[in-house]
Amino acid sequence: MPKQPAAMKKRAVRGSKSGRPIMALLDLLGRRWSLRIIWELREQPLTSRALRAACDEASPTVLQARLSELRETGLIELIPASGYRLTEMGRELFQTFLPLHRFAERWNKGQG
Repeated sequence: MPKQPAAMKKRAVRGSKSGRPIMALLDLLGRRWSLRIIWELREQPLTSRALRAACDEASPTVLQARLSELRETGLIELIPASGYRLTEMGRELFQTFLPLHRFAERWNKGQG
């Protein structure tokens, strides 16, 4: 069975028992607000309050749970006096979203 990344060993997620890191990552990213948090942190650090506002006033409880999970898995970090920001790994993950974002923009134009 393939070894899991150290970040995924800290907290079990659905799909991680399969030994397939992609399943664990997709589970994490499929949780409510996870992708939105990564998206909102793409340009600059945000405080918890600013991030909540950027996430359409998401429930503080759910938002804090996602922030904790994303920190535990090494995708974001908390910088004192600055707020949350993407780590190097988080920025790499964000870069993988860009082709999907461009596709979504083209797809949306075709829907109208």
